[in-house]
Amino acid sequence: MTFFVTAAQYQNDIIADEIIKAGGTDVKTSSGGVEFSGDLKTAYNFCLWSRTATRVLLGIYEEDGIQSSDDLYDASVQVPWEEWVTPEMTFSVTETVKHTEWLNNSHFAAIRLKDAIVDRIREKFNQERPEVDLDNPQVTFHVHLDEGHIAWYVDFSGKALYRRGYRKDQTEAVLAEYLAAAILYRSEWRKALETEGSTPVLLDPFCGSGTIAIEAALWASDQAPALVDPYRHFAFLNLPIHDEKIWNECLDEARKRAEIGMKKEIHIYAWDIDPHAVDIARTNARAANVDRFISFGIQDFNDITSDEVPAKKGYIVTDPPYGVRLDDGEPLFVLYRKMGEQLATLFTGWNVAILCGEQRLLSYVDMKPDRTNSISNGGIPCQLAHYYVFSEQERADMIAKAQQRKAERLAKPLSEGAQMAFNRLKKNLEAIQPLMQARKVTCYRFYDADMPEYSAAIDWYEGTYISLQEYAAPDEIPPEDTERRLNELIDATERATGIDREKIFVKQRSIQSGDNQYIKFSDTSKYYIVNENGSRYMVNFTDYLDTGLFLDHRLIRAKICELSKDKRFLNLFCYTGSATVQAAKGGALSTVSVDASATYLDWAGQNMRLNGYNQMNHFFYKSDCIKFLYDTYDRYDLIFCDPPTFSNSKDRESFDIQRDHVDLIKACMMHLAPEGLLIFSCNFRRFRMAPFLYEDFDIEDITAETIDVDFARDPRIHWCFTIRKHKEVQPVRILTKKAVLKKNDES
Repeated sequence: MTFFVTAAQYQNDIIADEIIKAGGTDVKTSSGGVEFSGDLKTAYNFCLWSRTATRVLLGIYEEDGIQSSDDLYDASVQVPWEEWVTPEMTFSVTETVKHTEWLNNSHFAAIRLKDAIVDRIREKFNQERPEVDLDNPQVTFHVHLDEGHIAWYVDFSGKALYRRGYRKDQTEAVLAEYLAAAILYRSEWRKALETEGSTPVLLDPFCGSGTIAIEAALWASDQAPALVDPYRHFAFLNLPIHDEKIWNECLDEARKRAEIGMKKEIHIYAWDIDPHAVDIARTNARAANVDRFISFGIQDFNDITSDEVPAKKGYIVTDPPYGVRLDDGEPLFVLYRKMGEQLATLFTGWNVAILCGEQRLLSYVDMKPDRTNSISNGGIPCQLAHYYVFSEQERADMIAKAQQRKAERLAKPLSEGAQMAFNRLKKNLEAIQPLMQARKVTCYRFYDADMPEYSAAIDWYEGTYISLQEYAAPDEIPPEDTERRLNELIDATERATGIDREKIFVKQRSIQSGDNQYIKFSDTSKYYIVNENGSRYMVNFTDYLDTGLFLDHRLIRAKICELSKDKRFLNLFCYTGSATVQAAKGGALSTVSVDASATYLDWAGQNMRLNGYNQMNHFFYKSDCIKFLYDTYDRYDLIFCDPPTFSNSKDRESFDIQRDHVDLIKACMMHLAPEGLLIFSCNFRRFRMAPFLYEDFDIEDITAETIDVDFARDPRIHWCFTIRKHKEVQPVRILTKKAVLKKNDES
């Protein structure tokens, strides 16, 4: 027989492994699940032992060439449904539909199949028909349509397999049983469980309802998940192909394994800071009959001491909170930072698996994962990050090896080209570093294509990181020469700055246009904290073309800080909100940040929270900025507008800064208070302000005073203007001689 197992996203490989262990053959994966061949015993065992499947369907028939609802009905009425359902029984129909243009409503496929089944049974049983029962049918049929192909199934397993029956109560954030099992499957704990003689220690320090701990206890004690609920009723018990003898053999084998497993010595620890959550977890564990294996505790993981660590070596598998804030108002990244410190300090020698729906938070753990897995948790894309926490000796050994490799590398003489680049970099640093140190500027540019052969921009971040952005070479330059020069520049940068090669982040910068300007380079979600003008910012050196902080806007941001006291501030094309942070620092009455990118808006929000600006007077809007200006009516005292040179939008025509800046500026001025100020900036090197705008507004080109010394070599790195409304001229009252004499007499 042919079966189809439905599975959650990213779990087909786990399902396939479970099928093979149950005895299935001809395993084939698809987007929605896994197909396999097997007899009744194989199918029974799979239903008993699968920890991650959601449903098992038994294939009945298939056909091609279905092009209309009438074709669907005609083909369905030929299927011998009487072999599966009789007039005395109840049934229901479910459907999945893909790539079927002639079907506007997917549910209509289920209706047509229902009609075909009823008509077929009426014909075979003298006009008697089975009733439809959507809540508790005896038999459920399923139809799958994909383009012209149709496949009919009968539900073999019944209700969702992952519903074990032990969840008597739950916390607000719930991890489904099959997801907990999938996380455990991918963890090092599961691998140790299958290879080590004894059961490895497991800790979930954020246990919530206890799902991970309970699933681990079931797994470690060799309990068939389907037997947790003694009242579970499988759909195959109502099917005519059911074989009671084979089923009882499978049950007996599962019960014997459980009896042996319950005698094992198993050490699982489940902690949570919330006493109510721990009570719920205990109740659920008792319902699953595994409470004897789990030690529950009310613990704040970030406050535990070395005495409270359960073992010298073990495994952490956990699903900590992810989102924006904790219940006490503390930014969530603080939790992850403390968690990373605890892991590095107290859990050396442990393996750790952390599920997180916000990859940026994982960067605060401050450990490099050995590997990651994608997981979908209730539609939220998550990462399961796996770490090994090195012991102090292991770390010392690694550092020693790294230092040895670095020493060997630095001992080699530089090539002629690298030496030339080194000399220039050293000269630049000697000139600019004292100036920046005197002003406490820790992020700045110290090289920008000073030598044509080594065309790149090199930025210094906090004396710890280097961002090296190579400008794309002309097509006539051979690729091997380009690669050689880049490597020479990296060598020279490492020697000149003393910053390790591993912390020199290299990207290629080319002319961006259209949607390409927002291309994501990678997906490390690794963020670092840097400082500027008394504020902190998150930067990312790998995932995007820019790091998240435009260094050439340093003086513009400082100006915004100076001007923001008691002002209503609007930041258009806000990017990561660095200007908004400075406005808030300067005492802005309120801030509004607008950007079309949800990613950048979230980044902006993180930057604001990082600096403690959590008040209700800071607003973020995901919107096309030009549309926002025409759709809203608020007035602002200070507006910062830094548009891209070019962009596309789904809701309007493309934007070109030179062509469209007039309309953009006029739209901004509609929102500017009478005494307000617009700071307009752009990075189009050939930008020219439309002359007639000077007639409409008071415009001053302040570009020169916003270019700091580290960008002085390139005075066209950006343009910056202040724009005000013309002041109204009060009419002068002209007095006659008689009026003047009268006025004097009155005096």
